[in-house]
Amino acid sequence: MSLNRSEQLVCDYVEANPEERTFWYDKVTATAKEEADEHEAAARLTEALWTYYEERAAVVEPFKSLAAREGLGRTSMRNLAEYWMRLWVAPQPKKKKKPMGRF
Repeated sequence: MSLNRSEQLVCDYVEANPEERTFWYDKVTATAKEEADEHEAAARLTEALWTYYEERAAVVEPFKSLAAREGLGRTSMRNLAEYWMRLWVAPQPKKKKKPMGRF
């Protein structure tokens, strides 16, 4: 999976800061439990990640300098959300279809 520059920055920052990693691990796992549909969970996490990026861009390097250089135009965080879900959330077993009776 390929992450865009903004996603990679968030990922690297979170990995380098244990408190942030714990926060995001808890957020990802809780969101996955709350949402029955994994696509909806990823969508919610995408929104949360973008909000986080905007907050960090106001106060923390290297987010500040990237935002100053490139602006805060909305960038997708979907790949990062899906990556963390695959990394931290146990896959849900697929329901098996019941075989149709014989005629």
